[in-house]
Amino acid sequence: MTAELVRGQNHPLPDTRLEIRVSAGHPVVAGAALGDERGRVPGVEWIAHPVAPSLPGVDVPRQVAADQRLAVDLAAVPDAVHRVSVLLALPVGVGGPTSFGKAAAPFVAVSGPDGTEIASYTITGLDSESAVVALELYRRQGAWKVRAMGQGYEGGLAALLGDQGLERPADLAASILAPTQASAQTQTQAPTADPAPASEPAPAVPGPAPTPGGPISYTHPRRRTTAPEPAPTPAPAPQAAQAAQGTAPVPVAGDAAGWSMDERLYNQVWGMFEDLARTAAAYRSACEFAESRLDRELDETLSDYRSRVGGANDAARSAARARHDELVERAREVLDRDLAQLAVESEVVEPALPPAYARWDNPAWHAYRPPAEEPMAVRLGDLHLPERTELRIPMLVRLPLERGLWVDSGRGRSEAAGLLDETELRRLALDSAVAHAARLLAVHPPGGFAVHVVDAAGAGAAALAPLVDTGVLAAPPARGAAGVTAVLDRLTERVDLLQMALRNGAVDALPPGLDEARQLLIVHDFPHGFDDRAVTRLRYLADEGPGVGVHLLIVADREDAASYGPVLDPLWRSLLRLTPVPDDHLADPWVGHAWSYEPPLLPPGSRILRQVLAQVAEARPAKQP
Repeated sequence: MTAELVRGQNHPLPDTRLEIRVSAGHPVVAGAALGDERGRVPGVEWIAHPVAPSLPGVDVPRQVAADQRLAVDLAAVPDAVHRVSVLLALPVGVGGPTSFGKAAAPFVAVSGPDGTEIASYTITGLDSESAVVALELYRRQGAWKVRAMGQGYEGGLAALLGDQGLERPADLAASILAPTQASAQTQTQAPTADPAPASEPAPAVPGPAPTPGGPISYTHPRRRTTAPEPAPTPAPAPQAAQAAQGTAPVPVAGDAAGWSMDERLYNQVWGMFEDLARTAAAYRSACEFAESRLDRELDETLSDYRSRVGGANDAARSAARARHDELVERAREVLDRDLAQLAVESEVVEPALPPAYARWDNPAWHAYRPPAEEPMAVRLGDLHLPERTELRIPMLVRLPLERGLWVDSGRGRSEAAGLLDETELRRLALDSAVAHAARLLAVHPPGGFAVHVVDAAGAGAAALAPLVDTGVLAAPPARGAAGVTAVLDRLTERVDLLQMALRNGAVDALPPGLDEARQLLIVHDFPHGFDDRAVTRLRYLADEGPGVGVHLLIVADREDAASYGPVLDPLWRSLLRLTPVPDDHLADPWVGHAWSYEPPLLPPGSRILRQVLAQVAEARPAKQP
């Protein structure tokens, strides 16, 4: 049974040899881009287009036509390829439609080597876009899937290629589109179904191609009248065979691409995040489509006076609701299938995570030893969506930090925060900040990360005790206005020196004894103890510090700084907001919903944080006299 996909939805591919058919109703340029594990296209040699139609495992048509066929053999693509994106673009200067919104929606179908249609997708919702990523074939857990993309670009093929990470995309787009104008002009003036050139491979097609001058076939490419000769297929890999039998492949921790296990686990976690985002988006899109179609059909029924007698109106409404319920049920089945697979993968991946990526209750922390190298990323909490709240994806942030952190001690929009009094919420915020700082200390090599604390009023002594008692701080917490000024002056001077040294290529001229470790400044209860000059310096550190290894972690309620007005708005925007209690505030434009963030909580009564900090302090190199 063919899977009719909506935008963002995926479907397993039972075979690696595929034919992709495009029916646009008007001439289009078809191509394919080969991407790495991050979806980036390393260079022009990874793009198949009419001027250079063949790549290992991928062949695209040379001609511009309304009906296109691409041949793909996923078993033959290079090992570095993890995504194959199908690209469509409108030719320029041929008198045809200038955007996809001015013509019929393109239809794309994926078929196996025997011609059996696996999945199809009608690319709706396009408007002024003149180029689109139609489909994406991607490798996941050793098996391949197809995802309906429908990502359009108003800037045309140049914008699309630029988004793929290619250099000089405008020149590349011009080199692709210019030679196709003559072919497109012919197609626009006299639409005939010319056969593919002899140099193209002959993939399975619905029927014999018409000869030049012969009758034109108006049969839709989805309709098959004769079965083609089945092509020999290689024995499927075990996971591909599982997909063909309707069973999901068994997940394995670290099966993503990468040079090390840490990198493979990092890429796998973000693959899970992407899958959850897209499958939720597909489900919501299907439900919205079902609702809009039901409303339209009910309106049409009510506007037809002939259906108001004889019970025809009731029957039409019942049929419309039945179609709505069927579509929603099918979308829910796909969602449940994908969520169940992600839940199984999470159960396999979570126990295998190293300390930098692991929850505090992971046994990996009990076997903790200070690392010799900085990891790729650090876990700052968990993320989940309302479709399945118990399925949590680790929130991994790359190191070194590109932005400072802000632990919000205000109430925000969270129901959990609304149940706590102000004192308890502020205590939880500082506890959360200490846990983040402890993890950052623990995942860096000994002596590679230094932590400073500003606690102007001394109100955070109890929460800061693990950092103070274990001796991991660079200096005792600064208190009072004088302490605030001293810390800010010292870190500001450091940023100035490093910036001048880097700009002038004079790193060797830095003062002897300058601590080369990355620096983290924890500011508790901001803006207490800060005058205008101190606030200006803090903003400077937030903007310029990350580039030279100086980072901020601010614990504050934004309302407390309301007296500064919009002056501090750039500061808040420059920081990554985290919360000490669950809160849905991390926006994702693809899903169209705010991800719910959960802080990394320590198990009740656990002493693991102090044990880890004690090892960090013990492993630090002794200071030179």
